[in-house]
Amino acid sequence: MRVGIVGGGWAGMAAAVAACQAGHAVTVFEASRTLGGRARAVEASLPDGTPVTLDNGQHILIGAYTETLRVMRLVGMDPESTLLRRPLALPFADGTGLQTPAIAAHWPAPLDAIAAIATARGWSWAERLSLVKASLGWQWRGFRCAPELSVAQLCSGMAPRVVHELIDPLCVSALNTPAEQASAQVFLRVMQDSLFGVRGGSHLLLPRTDLTALFPAAAADWLTRQGGHIHMGQRITQLRWQDPHWLLDGQAFDRVIWASSSSNAALALVECAQSAPESIANSLLAWSTTASSLRFEAIATVYAWAPQARLPHPMLALRNTAVAPAQFVFDRGQLGGPAGLLAFVVSASDGSREALQTAVLAQAAMQLAGLGWSGLQAVQTVVEKHATFACTPALVRPPQAIAPGLVAAGDYVQGPYPATLEGAVRSGWAAGNLP
Repeated sequence: MRVGIVGGGWAGMAAAVAACQAGHAVTVFEASRTLGGRARAVEASLPDGTPVTLDNGQHILIGAYTETLRVMRLVGMDPESTLLRRPLALPFADGTGLQTPAIAAHWPAPLDAIAAIATARGWSWAERLSLVKASLGWQWRGFRCAPELSVAQLCSGMAPRVVHELIDPLCVSALNTPAEQASAQVFLRVMQDSLFGVRGGSHLLLPRTDLTALFPAAAADWLTRQGGHIHMGQRITQLRWQDPHWLLDGQAFDRVIWASSSSNAALALVECAQSAPESIANSLLAWSTTASSLRFEAIATVYAWAPQARLPHPMLALRNTAVAPAQFVFDRGQLGGPAGLLAFVVSASDGSREALQTAVLAQAAMQLAGLGWSGLQAVQTVVEKHATFACTPALVRPPQAIAPGLVAAGDYVQGPYPATLEGAVRSGWAAGNLP
């Protein structure tokens, strides 16, 4: 079967690998010159002129991302060398916060997470117990709740400090949606898989290479070796139904997997519906209506550099307020990048690029002042305006199947996960394996 895939992001490349493994002839069309979609490499320069490879967003994986790790291995990437594995830790620059004790790093779930909670620095025993009690309650209820419940409502009985220093940053990093607006149902699924799932599921996996190299480029190399084709810089401008085939700019395929953004897919399907038979057109329009109803959140990454800049850990939590927008900072110098390069992440970001950059640099000067260095200079601020869909309660997401022989792949498609790399890979793999 000839399979055409529109989009070379994480979902599209996972779909390509799956379809190729199933014995199909695969062709991928990617509009840009770089694979990876919303998780890709970008080129920049440090203030001294040194070229540097950044990412369009600072992503991390966790040990519970079993499908992503499996597919990485399949295409020849070794997660143990390309990812820095660290037991669950969300320390602040002042030494407080959550950090799994070394002795508990390899304990089975959820004992490792409980150990991290029990030894959290700066928390009282009452604050720790409020989290343990809530977590065990989630487990007792099978990690289920009413679909209309928000994360803030779910965690209303917890100590305020625990909510502010743990729940809020976990929620906004996993769902890219503030806790007051985020789906408790989806949040619980993430908590179930990470804290109560496989051994090491809560471990943080920090990329040691750029996001394009981490999977999409390796998948492309693997696909080419299997006889597949990848067309870079080729934007598909027309989708047409010509029974029994789908045409991509006139090229016929037995199956098409649309793996670009939901908005791009919706526009293409609406246009296609104008000339399609009524039964096909109705399916295209119904899917487009659902996809078009999604609301999106931005993520900003502020890259900054100073010659002596170094964090005590590869990743630190930051105290997030209205005037201090970043939730986390990553030391890229400890993750394979040049020394002194830091990446500040502002999930669910709002405001202009310039305002965010100014606010984050001021936040860094205040919250990292005790580390013994100063003088951060801005390198580049990347704002992905449609980084993820807003993961709100009772959200209706478009299904994978669009019409006979036409399916969607992406982190926004129906599924248990929010808009994460794991959600994208799972969606892509499922799309590539549909009969």
